[in-house]
Amino acid sequence: MCRPRAYLRRMMSNRPTVQYDDDAMFSRIARRLLPLLFLCYIVAYLDRVNVGFAKLQMAAELQWSDAIYGFGAGIFFLGYFLFEVPSNLLLERVGARRWIARIMISWGIISSLFAFVDRIPWGPLPAMFGVAPDVFGFYALRLLLGIAEAGFFPGIILYLTYWFPAARRARTVAWFMTAIAFANVIGGPLSGLIMDVFDGSGAWSGWRWLFVLEGIPSVFMGVAVLRWLPDGPRQASWLSAHDCDVVERRLAADQEARTSQTQAAGREQMSGGHGPATVKAAMTDRRVWALAFVYFAGTVSLYGVNFWMPTLIQELGIDRTAYLRVGLLSMIPWGVAGLAMVWAGQNSDRTGERRWHVAGALAVTAAGHATLSLVGHAVIPSLIGLALVASGVLAFFATFWSLPTSFLQRSAAAAGIAWINSIGNLGGHFGPDLIGRVRAATGGTTGAFLALGALALLGMAVTLGVTRKGRTGL
Repeated sequence: MCRPRAYLRRMMSNRPTVQYDDDAMFSRIARRLLPLLFLCYIVAYLDRVNVGFAKLQMAAELQWSDAIYGFGAGIFFLGYFLFEVPSNLLLERVGARRWIARIMISWGIISSLFAFVDRIPWGPLPAMFGVAPDVFGFYALRLLLGIAEAGFFPGIILYLTYWFPAARRARTVAWFMTAIAFANVIGGPLSGLIMDVFDGSGAWSGWRWLFVLEGIPSVFMGVAVLRWLPDGPRQASWLSAHDCDVVERRLAADQEARTSQTQAAGREQMSGGHGPATVKAAMTDRRVWALAFVYFAGTVSLYGVNFWMPTLIQELGIDRTAYLRVGLLSMIPWGVAGLAMVWAGQNSDRTGERRWHVAGALAVTAAGHATLSLVGHAVIPSLIGLALVASGVLAFFATFWSLPTSFLQRSAAAAGIAWINSIGNLGGHFGPDLIGRVRAATGGTTGAFLALGALALLGMAVTLGVTRKGRTGL
């Protein structure tokens, strides 16, 4: 609980009160919360995308086609979609600490089970779906992993709204989401190293060790969350009562400002009235649906390239068993993307501009896809194209969430954020699946990259349309 002593001493003192330093307080909050959330997202993201590295060995060993891998990699997001909104609503009901811990422990266990993907007895289920038992196991575990992880990312976005007003949120989300870039920067070499070093140990292939060794940390991080993450400012022992009051006043003023803006826009018959404040209102608000499509356009590119990047890099001429070298080369696009992400979030907060940061990031993503569709297997141009896609999508994610959180209120925020994230993350299914099907049908990826680039441009157009000043209240 908040410590009242400092606050009571100040109230009892006759000395004049100095102006409160908001920057110092919110920086202290960020230093307390973000490192733990950052580590959580790193291990979550590794468990989500390490299948891209496992594929380099697993697909050949189990004799899976590109189409099987692409569909299985993307089916994760179908489970994510089905359980995203209820998971976020449960987080709001039971508290962030317990629910995020539950998510992390369950997905860590499921991720480790991928080591036994071809050995788990599924009974008559594979025959019912007309697939081999190992293929069914791959699909089933990816679906279960999505169900287990559902609610984690939108839950964190919602959780940050309990602590940071809108003017500080894009920068905070950007720092949190650099975990994506960091996870890919360290995850590539780490995954490659595990597959190189442990391949053959205990009669196991490297890909089996990869799933076990990268799944266990998620369980430990779930225990850490249960122990150290406060549900909100009032549960933080490291904040004084006065600090808690200041946070609540800043958030209340933020919400009052949003309400006033949407009321003014409603009087001018331009925004459609108040920002939604209920679950039903959020689910029927056209802005929520439009932004869900924009988010879909971003996630299609992120996961389409992410799940296939190790394969794409390997096909630049890397030896098929040089897993560490593939991982080291994958650091280049993601390292550049991490810098772009931080710059975008900071610049957006500094200028207060959101819509052009989001739209511009999607334009960069489209340029990256266009590059990849033209350069074939040329090493340097391919890495530039991958860096453009990665930089565009991470800059997009750094600034996107400042749009829906600018008009969603109260329970509508939990439902609206989860709905946008769940609809948008369906792109994580279609992106890898599209690339896999195109590769299986044509032996190349040109058509897939052109389609993903066109979708990014469409997302840019929708962003500029739905956020046009005086039209949506954003």
